Amino acid sequence: MPHVSPSSLRDMGVSEPKKVTVTTFVLFTQPGCFSCELMRIYLEAREISFEERDITKDPDARLLMTETYASNETPTLIIDGEPIIGFDPALLDQILDPAPSSDSVPEN
Repeated sequence: MPHVSPSSLRDMGVSEPKKVTVTTFVLFTQPGCFSCELMRIYLEAREISFEERDITKDPDARLLMTETYASNETPTLIIDGEPIIGFDPALLDQILDPAPSSDSVPEN
């Protein structure tokens, strides 16, 4: 089968495949943490898949949270490598529902 370069495909009118970005969510929690429970409920209500790591049962998770993400409290939510420390629904809403750009066209 012959090799076809991306530029040849463009010349033939074939568009390049769209890149799909996948957002990853990791939630560091511990038992008895009320804010952790609120964060879990918030994420589930928004139908966001996340990996939950209990820092009391997983020493690697505790080390990752404290050393890599410089957090000493739970919940700590990591969104694509960026830590959100504590449960702040207004901040989460801002991050997860960014304001439309001024270039966007409103729907009628």
